[in-house]
Amino acid sequence: MNCSSFDLKAYSLGEAASAERREVETHLAGCADCRRETERLGLTRSALLTLREEEPPRRIGFVSDKVFEPRWYERFWQSGPRLGFASAALLSCAILVHAFVRTEAPVTPAGAGLSAAQVESIVDAELSKRLDTAVRQAVARTEAEQQKKAAELVAAAEQRLRLEHRAEMLSVQETFEVLRKRMNVLYVASAESRVAQ
Repeated sequence: MNCSSFDLKAYSLGEAASAERREVETHLAGCADCRRETERLGLTRSALLTLREEEPPRRIGFVSDKVFEPRWYERFWQSGPRLGFASAALLSCAILVHAFVRTEAPVTPAGAGLSAAQVESIVDAELSKRLDTAVRQAVARTEAEQQKKAAELVAAAEQRLRLEHRAEMLSVQETFEVLRKRMNVLYVASAESRVAQ
């Protein structure tokens, strides 16, 4: 019989008549393709039954409804000139606030109460302090980079060792399988020679 003559969908949904069900069941006993198709249809039906039923909306929204109008802040962000004006206003306010709040450092004359030796020692101390800070930062940065590289190298070595170990284990397993097969052949040959005697 031709597979297309059977209604597998009606059968899997339980809508087929009893005579037709019996015909499909006898066909399914001998046809693997139709059995797979019936299983797929059953899975689809099960998936559809897990969905909850929802009631369709009673009112359809139209584009002209107030719900779809953009809010004031959405209209503001979509307007380029308004956004430009607001940016310029904020920038000018920031400049004015900075001008009034800014404090100036007191200016002392160059030679006011300090000798050249004192100024030189202050400059040397400040220079030494800044240099020490820069050197510490550079050393810390270099050590951090070295630790990162070392961690990467260790991780790569561990990965390589894991791969080598896995390859060795597979090789041992294959060797064991070969030996087991040889032992089975020897066992069968031994059993056959005993039977022959």
